[in-house]
Amino acid sequence: MTAQQIIFIVVAAFTLVSALRVATARNIVHAAFWLVAALFGVAAVYALLNANFIAVVQVVVYIGAIAILFIFAVMLTRRDMRDASPQLNRNWPLGAIVAALTAAGLIALLRGWDGFTRSAADLPADFGATSVNLLGEALVSPEAYVLPFEVASVLLLAALVGAVFVAFNKKLGGGK
Repeated sequence: MTAQQIIFIVVAAFTLVSALRVATARNIVHAAFWLVAALFGVAAVYALLNANFIAVVQVVVYIGAIAILFIFAVMLTRRDMRDASPQLNRNWPLGAIVAALTAAGLIALLRGWDGFTRSAADLPADFGATSVNLLGEALVSPEAYVLPFEVASVLLLAALVGAVFVAFNKKLGGGK
């Protein structure tokens, strides 16, 4: 086993544990921080795969923008977390059965796949520079992805403004 494979296993285990903690944390702020840790793990996997641009985009966009927006929204809008209502859904056994069936289906699907034993083809030497330039041009080109890119930014801005409005409305006594 090479050093890169060992590092991948450690990073993958960290990412999976962090993702599990996102779903099982009782405190929503802790869940948001575990989400940041899981997203860092994904960025590390991208870096191990020599997808440096995607790793940087993962950190800047998902951790630097979206996860921090989640944390701000939670901190601005959360109410008293010490309520007496149960924290588990009554239908959790059905969810567990669906999760087990989905896992069994994925395992059955991956058993016949030979991708675990094959290696990926080597990338051309000039792949990084040209692909990043093409991706950058596609993101800002009116004929390509500029509209979805701008719509996502407007939605994030609207979510932030809505969180601030709800937080101040509750502080001023306008909400319950």
